[in-house]
Amino acid sequence: MNGLKILIACEFSGTVRDAFIREGHDAMSCDLEPTESVGPHYQGDVMDIINNGWDMMIAFPPCTHLAVSGAKHFAKKRADGRQQQGIDFFLKIINANIPKIAVENPIGIMSTIYKKPTQIIQPWQFGHEAQKTTCLWLKNLPVLQHTKLVDKGIFYVTPTGKKMPSWMSDPVDANGKKLAYGSDAIKKIRNKTFQGIADAMATQWGVL
Repeated sequence: MNGLKILIACEFSGTVRDAFIREGHDAMSCDLEPTESVGPHYQGDVMDIINNGWDMMIAFPPCTHLAVSGAKHFAKKRADGRQQQGIDFFLKIINANIPKIAVENPIGIMSTIYKKPTQIIQPWQFGHEAQKTTCLWLKNLPVLQHTKLVDKGIFYVTPTGKKMPSWMSDPVDANGKKLAYGSDAIKKIRNKTFQGIADAMATQWGVL
């Protein structure tokens, strides 16, 4: 296949992988979880394949121990080593020997421990009426150009008083059953890349 050889690290949904494949690239996703859509996928540690001659890597390392949204747990996570493990993994990803790299994470401690992100984007800049502040650290890649500006979407308040973006309100499974707040299913919904952002990555970075 012509095109770039691209690794989509820490992605189980296949959203970004498939966007690049549609643009004619040899893209593979990698995650500890199986892929949710049929396509090239390595289930396992990304470090197993990170040196396999990739032209580009787009990575979504776990943010559980890094995001400021979980700051109240930082002391415990520092004490038991979980936060340092998250930091070390992020740094291994961003410093990989791959010519072009993009690393995505929410606002968190890597902005000070590593450096400020190259760019901060929102889904509403790419056609989705939703707010989800997303940081991008880029190596040899240009910032993403906005593709479609729409309404920012609204927030709602949970029964516990937590303010949440409307796109995460009352999610249900395939059978219409409401998913429990904090469940693994909801975490997967939150981790999935918005299609508009995935398409922008593929169309803008795939031509470089």
